[in-house]
Amino acid sequence: QVRLVESGGGSVQAGGSLLLSCASSHYITATEGWFRQAPGKEREGVATIDTVGGIRYKDSVKGRFTISKDNVNRTLYLQMNSLKPEDTAMYYCAARRWKNIATMDPSDFDIWGQGTQVTVSS
Repeated sequence: QVRLVESGGGSVQAGGSLLLSCASSHYITATEGWFRQAPGKEREGVATIDTVGGIRYKDSVKGRFTISKDNVNRTLYLQMNSLKPEDTAMYYCAARRWKNIATMDPSDFDIWGQGTQVTVSS
C-alpha cells in the first residue's frame, strides 16, 4: 500500500519561503500534487504534476510556488516563495493510483498524506 509522508511545514512571516516535501513508499506512476485546506474552507488544489511533464497551478500561486518531483528518491516537492497570510493552511500531498489526468480536483486523487501545517503571519 502506497504511503505518503509530508514534511517541511512551519511558521513564517509574509514574504518568506518554505519547501514542502512528500516522500512516497512506492513509485507513483500517475498524477500527483499538493492541496491545502484552511479552517472552514474546502480542500483545494495548489499544484499538480503528471508523469509526462504536465504541470498545473492554482492561479493565486502562479509565479510564487513551484512543484517538482525527484523520481530517484520518490519525493514530491513544493517550493513556496513570497508567502502571504492567505496561504495559511494544512498542506497535503496526494496521488492517483493510476492514469495521468490533467486535474486539480481533490476528488480525483486516491492516496493522501497526513498533512503539514503552514502558517504565514503578516
